[in-house]
Amino acid sequence: MAGIVVIGAGMGAMATAARLAVAGHRVTVYERSATYGGSVGRFERDGFVFDTGPGLLRLPAVYRDLFVKTGKESLEQSVRLDQVEPAAHHLFADGTDVRLPNTSRAGVVSALDAALGAGAGERWAEFLGRARDAWDRSRRPLLEEPLWPDRQVLGRDPYPAVRQRRRLRGARQAATLAEIGAWELADPRLAALLDGYALAYGLDPRRAPASAAVLPYLEQTFGSWYVRGGMRELARAVYERCLARRVEFRFGAEVVRIVEKDGAATGIELADGTVAPADHVVAGVAPERLVARDPDGDGGVRPRGTAGSGDGGDGGAPVPGRFTVLLALRGARDPDAAHRTVVHSPDGSAEAADLFAGRTSALPTVTVTRPDDPATRPDENHEAVTLTATVAAHGPLDWSDAALRERYADVLAERAGAVLPGLAERLIRREVRTPADTEAQTGAAGGSVPPPALAGASGGFLYPANATRLTGLYRAGGWAHPGGGLAHAGMSGALVAGLIVEGAEFRGSQ
Repeated sequence: MAGIVVIGAGMGAMATAARLAVAGHRVTVYERSATYGGSVGRFERDGFVFDTGPGLLRLPAVYRDLFVKTGKESLEQSVRLDQVEPAAHHLFADGTDVRLPNTSRAGVVSALDAALGAGAGERWAEFLGRARDAWDRSRRPLLEEPLWPDRQVLGRDPYPAVRQRRRLRGARQAATLAEIGAWELADPRLAALLDGYALAYGLDPRRAPASAAVLPYLEQTFGSWYVRGGMRELARAVYERCLARRVEFRFGAEVVRIVEKDGAATGIELADGTVAPADHVVAGVAPERLVARDPDGDGGVRPRGTAGSGDGGDGGAPVPGRFTVLLALRGARDPDAAHRTVVHSPDGSAEAADLFAGRTSALPTVTVTRPDDPATRPDENHEAVTLTATVAAHGPLDWSDAALRERYADVLAERAGAVLPGLAERLIRREVRTPADTEAQTGAAGGSVPPPALAGASGGFLYPANATRLTGLYRAGGWAHPGGGLAHAGMSGALVAGLIVEGAEFRGSQ
């Protein structure tokens, strides 16, 4: 039985801790804040309850596997999962709107044909077929196996782009998500739909590799799920599973240094000077600032977003964050309201140009979330609504500026008026959360929110490996392989646990 220290109590770190405890190890988690969950936060006031991080779960099989492998109670016995229907309601700049059903390819084709015109659904279906090929080619090495030493294998884009005959340029293939929209989908609304998936994850569709096509494929194939009571309930369930497996948590315990000896991590030092020895150290935060040497030992160029740096991976602006407005409203929720409505920008290219140059967009894409959940509101005569936009990180913009916060909250509220008529008259109170708040809560530089890892682009959208070259030190969570998002963080937990339990012969989760 080894003594294992886990730094941070985010979802990837807790997933790692639970799996290691079941394997018989003695696990202690040190978290600098007063609670667990990392970015999976909650705000409550006067009976209104809001998620302050991710609001939906995709690929729930990752957490089903975690609960199966770590105890008797299944995921569904620990939380209530509701499949969202429709999966999303999309409003386009020309006034067109479409409701896309959850996990129904035929339903999506029919809805797009009805809203956008005959043939639109088939073009989208053909695109999803190519996205499925990209998923099949990259799924295991990208998500289920430790990062290969030969990263160039994942540097090749697995998306089978259609060859396009371009005048004076010969035959070309789409290399980015934006080019797929322009060249293969042939409808500005379908292109906006596709670009919206990239922006929602903080990716620039003009630079994101074509393999980012797997993002809409995952949603429309495996579905979107809401955790009754809010996503914080999932964090609570994982935390309680850790406690049941006798994982020990130390809150308010800031780690300032990873102790090294003879090329190995041998423990941690806390801010109060306490040293905790360990056989293995799992960093759910950026380990680079906690060690005296490069943890990868090769001095080479780090892949995208090195363990919490917020590096955009292409020499440009840092990875974006999220701007969120929490609305406490009087009046009952419209029974026909969709759980999630995306109000698309009338100029996606201008929005991306502003966002990735560190500016605010005048007309951002805004997601309006309206859960039909009594646990989020004081009674049936009120409603809790969340508005979210992807924005530049704290640093390029000073999100601690109160005037900027309120001014941009007004922008989001105005954009949401298409979904929430009479919003001003219904408003009781609003709370604003910016990347500056995310940075304070999670420690992520600039409040950046990591997107999932992607194949292609010569490996520029990969993350550092879970195992480092400093013996005994491992990375877990969104800034490590295989990247950000609830499902990917859970996958990182399975990979790190496998590497520690099985050693160098571990070849991946099953």
